Amino acid sequence: MAKPLKLSFLSNKSDAYDWKFCRIGGVTRIKIENGEDIRHLPELDRKMWTVLNCPVQGLEMDARTLQILDTDHDGKIKVDEVIAASSYLTSVIKDADKLFESSDAIALSEFNVENPAAAALLKSSQEVLSALGKEGEEKISIAEVADSSKIFAATIFNGDGVITAKSAGEDAEAAAVIADIIATQGAVTDRSGEDGVNQEKIDAFFKACEDLTAWRQAGEADKASVFPYGDKTADALAVCERLQDKMDDWFIRCKLAAFALEDGSSRLDVSQDTIAALGESNLKDKMDGIADYPLSKVSSDAVLSLDLKGINPAWRDAVAAFKALVFDGKELTEEKWKAIQASFAAYKAWMGAKAGASVEGLDAARVSALPASGVKERLAALIAEDLRYEPEYTKMEKLADFLYLYRDFYTLLKNYVTFTDFYDVEKTAIFQAGRLYLDQRACDLCIKVSDMGGQEKMAYMSGCFLMFCNCTNKTRSESFTIIAVLTVGETGNVKVGKHGVFYDRAGVPWDATITKIIENPISIPEAFWSPYRKLSAFIDDKINKAAADKDSKVMGEMTAKVGEGIEKPVDKDAKPQPFDIAKYCGIFAAIGMAVGYIGSFLVAIATGFFHLTWWQMPLSIVAVMLLISGPSMFLAWRKLRKRNLSPVLNANGWAMNANVKINIRFGETLTSQAKFPKVQLADPFEKKGTPAWVKWLCGIIIALAVACAVMYFNGVFDKFFA
Repeated sequence: MAKPLKLSFLSNKSDAYDWKFCRIGGVTRIKIENGEDIRHLPELDRKMWTVLNCPVQGLEMDARTLQILDTDHDGKIKVDEVIAASSYLTSVIKDADKLFESSDAIALSEFNVENPAAAALLKSSQEVLSALGKEGEEKISIAEVADSSKIFAATIFNGDGVITAKSAGEDAEAAAVIADIIATQGAVTDRSGEDGVNQEKIDAFFKACEDLTAWRQAGEADKASVFPYGDKTADALAVCERLQDKMDDWFIRCKLAAFALEDGSSRLDVSQDTIAALGESNLKDKMDGIADYPLSKVSSDAVLSLDLKGINPAWRDAVAAFKALVFDGKELTEEKWKAIQASFAAYKAWMGAKAGASVEGLDAARVSALPASGVKERLAALIAEDLRYEPEYTKMEKLADFLYLYRDFYTLLKNYVTFTDFYDVEKTAIFQAGRLYLDQRACDLCIKVSDMGGQEKMAYMSGCFLMFCNCTNKTRSESFTIIAVLTVGETGNVKVGKHGVFYDRAGVPWDATITKIIENPISIPEAFWSPYRKLSAFIDDKINKAAADKDSKVMGEMTAKVGEGIEKPVDKDAKPQPFDIAKYCGIFAAIGMAVGYIGSFLVAIATGFFHLTWWQMPLSIVAVMLLISGPSMFLAWRKLRKRNLSPVLNANGWAMNANVKINIRFGETLTSQAKFPKVQLADPFEKKGTPAWVKWLCGIIIALAVACAVMYFNGVFDKFFA
């Protein structure tokens, strides 16, 4: 297991304050190790800060703490805001060293009561503990101030400008109106956790009452024209609107029948064939189609008989309702129909001016009486009384803000002024989003991407092997992209489209798929074998291509000859072509020359190799391998030394003021590989090969043969046989 981070320090006596520095990540950084360092943070030269600002989003830190730090609410935490927080915290507590504990609770005795702000925090702490029934407690924690509903559960007024039925006390009318407001305008949650109303809801309710009353009075003032059919006017309008399109269609058909030839009316009606065809099916299922037929039999005089026998069956109910509510005559002309439609003009205008519909469900007499009842003024007085307690809640909010800062501020400093959390293998930086499992490896350096465009422009400058992965979870609607930095192992199996599993800091699993890769060296051993892998891939590609071309050519020639043989009849009189021995001799001679040249080349290499002394032979092999792999290893070594996470963070919105180096040794801690136990297990599917003793014997024979050849070419045997 990797050891915790240990830093060496260098005192800087020349500054106004005795700062200490450490060497970490290839960069000299300020070391913050005690409360005095935090007190003097405003004096620190900004050129020495690792970060100048960082985004609020995408950090593994309590969202409320980040909002507290972001005082101007611009989505960034800047140096000035960090300095302001440090000055505030060190002024309200006695011992600034307590900030290094990152505790979510503080002893009441730790408040510096000589500071008015600290005295107010102490008083608020005592009030909160008292409200929770914990008087005499010596500590106050985040958990005790985070849930305001528990603190205000027993209070009637709590300073949020929201009143509940309890706030009305013995005023039953006010309590009833509060219930009506909640029912018609919606509720506002009080700090006690109960449903209530605020001034905005109260104003909306009483305005609706006034508007609805005025609207009703306007209708009553002109009742004769507004309600031409009395209390049944609304139902009468509904049935007329239902019949309007069908009535208009019938009158137009009648006009066309009068305009057309003598048989025009029959052509505008339903044909007998259509009616006859319906007899073969279940008419109950055909009513929608029947409703499309004309309202009644078309006649050139355009007078609609309201005798239901002559009305389309699909519309008889509507016509019957029309006769009962609107027109009880036997015949209807187009002029009468238009007059009926015009009679609803005043009613439609009145309905269009309707206001206060939200309270229409309440008793009409009560709605009209409420505006003058004085209850609105009493509710406004209750709101004003509640707001008198607002400073008490503000004090509690300040106490909560303090506790969040008290707990998280040192964590921020370790990821802002310095980057010690990132370089400490036992901790995790606030920008590290989780762990990616992929290709028998676990990548701990995973960062959520907030700006893909920025990453595409800058991420390549990091010199790291980067995998962009899209993360999804079927049980959650969201998805996001991470950058995973691969620092150990080989990259042969890491391809776009490969799947893995990403676990966020909360332990939630996400399906991860590689969408993009920025390739860079991972290790020097991988760089050593890289040329051979590329050569092997090149040869393999060429062989596959040549084999495919040859196969295609042979198949083409074969199919052509087969087709030619089928199409051409066999010529029995044709004489076979004589064997051209000269042609084939030339081919064999060319092949022999090629083999001879290759053999001569190999013999020359072997002869030169065997003329070396015995100790020169392994050195020559090493030299050739270094000649091939050396450049690749050198380039990898240079890039691995310069790997820098700053461009990736910068593309995510961080204003990085220093490099964040990932050298070879540190990189090995960021990715872990699977390590299987060394045990012998029987594999039932293992290929049965040559026995081990045979392999050993062959190896010994080959080694002896090579040794004899070396001694022979070096004249060793001449000494014995001279």
